[in-house]
Amino acid sequence: MTTHHARHPREAIGANYSLDAMRAAQAQTWRALEAIAAAITPGMRESEAIALGEDILAHHGMELDWHPLVIRFGPNTLKIFSEKNDGDLVLGEDDIFFIDMGPVFLGHEGDAGATFVTGHDAEMAACAKAAKTLFERVRKIWHDGDVGGIALYEAAAHEAEKLGWELNLEIKGHRVSDYPHRALPPGGQLGTLDDVPGAGLWVLEIQIRHPTRPFGAFYEDLLD
Repeated sequence: MTTHHARHPREAIGANYSLDAMRAAQAQTWRALEAIAAAITPGMRESEAIALGEDILAHHGMELDWHPLVIRFGPNTLKIFSEKNDGDLVLGEDDIFFIDMGPVFLGHEGDAGATFVTGHDAEMAACAKAAKTLFERVRKIWHDGDVGGIALYEAAAHEAEKLGWELNLEIKGHRVSDYPHRALPPGGQLGTLDDVPGAGLWVLEIQIRHPTRPFGAFYEDLLD
């Protein structure tokens, strides 16, 4: 397991930060994400899925969202967080979608993302699976040794190529903390951190795309 002794200035935390609370908030975030994914069905528009997701988050006790709920269908899965969806796509019978959410639970910033498929498109299913597999490979590299954030994303690009997918290096992970982490000194992107990232403070984001078809996949979770 990676250990972290001297806290880097980019790893500043607020007065109310607790690793146990961060872990509990992240677990609740994943429960809500799975509930949203289960409720999304073919024929639904992206806007309808987002509205439904916001209701589910409220039901799960979300205090507020530190970043808005993002749900992307089909070709919109190629877009990064800062980009808007093209149109209001309808989810098809054989389609792909991802959820990216940043709710606050227990005063801490949860952040989770995952990709799902409808129907039987084998390449879409493989893409969704590969995003999680790639995440798990990079997280293991972090667990197994003293590897800085920059090196983690270099490894992610290499591993993605080995799996036959293209990694989007515009997405490089980020800080989380007790809310609001933006009140702290800027943490910046994980992929620009020379030092070894500490547990419970950084989100590893993985976004890949199919080499020829217009869709991609996304997966993110807390490094812990």
